[in-house]
Amino acid sequence: MELKQLLALVTVGDTGSVTKAARLLHVVQPAVSRYIRALEDEVGVPLFERSRQGMTLTPAGEVLAERARRALLELDRARAEIRPDREHVRGIVTIGLLESTVELVAAPLVEVLGRRHPGIDVRILSAFSGHLRQWLDDGEVDMSLLYNVNSTPSIAVTPLLREALWAIAPPGAELGREALTWDRVCENPLILPVAGHGLRTLVDEALGTAPTIVCQTNSMPVQKRLVAAGTGWSVLPAAGVAEDVAAGRLRGGPIVDPAISRTIVLALPRAGRIPPAAEVAATEIVRVTHRLVEDGTWPTASVAQAG
Repeated sequence: MELKQLLALVTVGDTGSVTKAARLLHVVQPAVSRYIRALEDEVGVPLFERSRQGMTLTPAGEVLAERARRALLELDRARAEIRPDREHVRGIVTIGLLESTVELVAAPLVEVLGRRHPGIDVRILSAFSGHLRQWLDDGEVDMSLLYNVNSTPSIAVTPLLREALWAIAPPGAELGREALTWDRVCENPLILPVAGHGLRTLVDEALGTAPTIVCQTNSMPVQKRLVAAGTGWSVLPAAGVAEDVAAGRLRGGPIVDPAISRTIVLALPRAGRIPPAAEVAATEIVRVTHRLVEDGTWPTASVAQAG
């Protein structure tokens, strides 16, 4: 297999068109078709289903394209690391951020990496903790924020902070001055994560009685929009709603009786060598998250103690 063939495979798979792929790869269309045919001859199975609507990867093509993407990414990383630069650490770093932390963490992290380490090509992916853990195991991300996870033989975990979960209410809700209890929260219809989600598990463990659930969703933005529209209340990490509460788009505060919290950690794979660019990025993530806690930007959070 040649590099140009793998590039053609991935690009045609992404665009669904030989013509579009040729344009992006800056080669003629017959060349792209020739690369695909050569790959199919080598592996002995069709890699694409061809129709008037375009080119669609077959199951075998999906498998090969996934491996090809990883191989191409590793080559990009190698090029970035060995490119001459006497002043800066260089490399590509893909960082996984919990969806609930993006609003607080992404901007300061990208800013500090760009200012202190301009040779690092930063790529950020966001998702829920379960998806991020899978991406970390599969090598799709170099490191990731996760929560309520301990070190294992495959990943090394650094505790970053603990944060309380908040009850979130519509902007016109009267919360009063007393602490929000679960009984108070459950007086209202709830919008919660889908069953099986890590946050939903924490909520279910804290609830003494079955609440009235009007909607379950795997999207935090959907939860916030529904609450803002007055559909019901929700329970979310403070990091995900701090800006909305400060701006008056939502009301909210920590829940007591019982109070529940989560521990956010930084996880890196144990296998293989950690590139210098990844080591630098990991250090900056620790600094940024601790600074957000210490200056009060991350509400009701405290720096976690290792061990």
